[in-house]
Amino acid sequence: MATTSRTPHAPPVPEMADEERRELEAVAAILGNASRLQRLVLYLGAKYFQGESDQLHEYEIATDLFGRSRETFDPAEDAVVRVEAHRLRKRLKEFYEGPGKDHEIQLCIPAGSYVPVFLHQSPHPEPAEIGPPPNQLRRAPRNILLAASATLILILTTVAVALLRHHGAGGQLAPRSAPTPPSAQAPTGPVGAHLPLRILAGYSGRPQVDSTGAVWLPDQYFHYGGRSEHPEAFVLRTGDPMLYQHWRDGFFSYDIPLSPGYYELHLYFNRTAKNPNLESLSTFSIAANGQPLLTSFDIATDAMGDNIADERVFRDIGPGKDGILHLYFTSERAPGELNALEVLQGLPHRLLPIRILTQPVSFTDHSGQFWLPDNYYLGGYAAQGQATVTGADDPGLYAGERYGNFSYAIPVDPRDQYTLILHFAELYFGPNASGVGGAGTRVFRVLCNGNTLLDNFDIYKEAGSLHPLTKTFYHLKPTAQGKLNINFEPVLNNATISAIEVLDESK
Repeated sequence: MATTSRTPHAPPVPEMADEERRELEAVAAILGNASRLQRLVLYLGAKYFQGESDQLHEYEIATDLFGRSRETFDPAEDAVVRVEAHRLRKRLKEFYEGPGKDHEIQLCIPAGSYVPVFLHQSPHPEPAEIGPPPNQLRRAPRNILLAASATLILILTTVAVALLRHHGAGGQLAPRSAPTPPSAQAPTGPVGAHLPLRILAGYSGRPQVDSTGAVWLPDQYFHYGGRSEHPEAFVLRTGDPMLYQHWRDGFFSYDIPLSPGYYELHLYFNRTAKNPNLESLSTFSIAANGQPLLTSFDIATDAMGDNIADERVFRDIGPGKDGILHLYFTSERAPGELNALEVLQGLPHRLLPIRILTQPVSFTDHSGQFWLPDNYYLGGYAAQGQATVTGADDPGLYAGERYGNFSYAIPVDPRDQYTLILHFAELYFGPNASGVGGAGTRVFRVLCNGNTLLDNFDIYKEAGSLHPLTKTFYHLKPTAQGKLNINFEPVLNNATISAIEVLDESK
């Protein structure tokens, strides 16, 4: 059964809105009259249908719905919203696995967000899964594989080894040829996959929804390999841990049909402590259409540790002459692994812009630019709804902050240079905010890949309190692992940031 969802902040089509309202009312009816969960789901629904999804953050829900004081509420000490939202997600899961399983519209509240998402179940079945039958999905000794499977693996291994010998090792991104321009592509071929394509590798359940409202499909387009899961894994540097709860491993491939054009490929990895017998350096290689993407790739080394989300990004990806993007995962010192993959419509020779809010929900600004919820961070604390910034075209960009001693590791294509735009506002110190402190009260530094961008930086000294301040830095080079590592280090009191932009400078 196919599943689709709408962007959470898009206004509902009238007919669709009526159907979604009826589903929300049906859910509310099973939650019990005047219960906290019923009040919560009706409140979230009301904001959603009134086009006020941007107000659905922890501070507003706690003060509007649960009676917390706007002056004293501290989300770090009072988890009432997170607790009730967790209970609501659990009840929704139970409902749609039980009496509501046949509902054509199903309500969910993605983890890390409080914005309702309505999944519309199509009565038409999905195309048949590409790959071996379910009873062949678990790993098996090579000596009991079918002869045809063994032959295919031998061929793929020979090709992969030859490529590795030719291009060398080192875990770096090897040069790749750009896809053939659309005008030169063959006019016929397989029908392209529906984009954006998001796949949870090794997962076979219902489609999942992430913190932006995007739908991730169960595994498809794969050949061979095993599948594993670790649903309770604690993963750092991600706002969507569900991306890393399942994985495909071993010697496997993906054959994804694509129309002619340029695409952006995102691969998601996480090395858990699931297998103590793995070598300390557990390398494998990845190739696309016969050209290496990564060689001697080790997840833990790339991510700087176990249980840390690692994302690699590749621009200028395209189908082969047969209209298929062929991805091969080949063992070296350990089996290949993949948690999730994403294929986006790309731009020629440069990455799509990356825009991140330090808030739990996504945001669309006055120019129509989409900002992701907080992601890629390690350390610090998040706060929302403390004050309103004036003098900004989009005050919503400054409705929250990450503060403390923290960092971001933003994945990019390592071949390019980037412009970094940091958005600040002094939300706490100064007479227009708490009334406490002023110039010299908050001082911190910002570094990117070890190079100092800002030293003894004082937001209040440059912009006062509750006013936007942006700092722009050009020609930043990523690490060999394809990361812009941005560190925020306190000098006096906490460092802070409200939003981050990364723009590819390639032409």
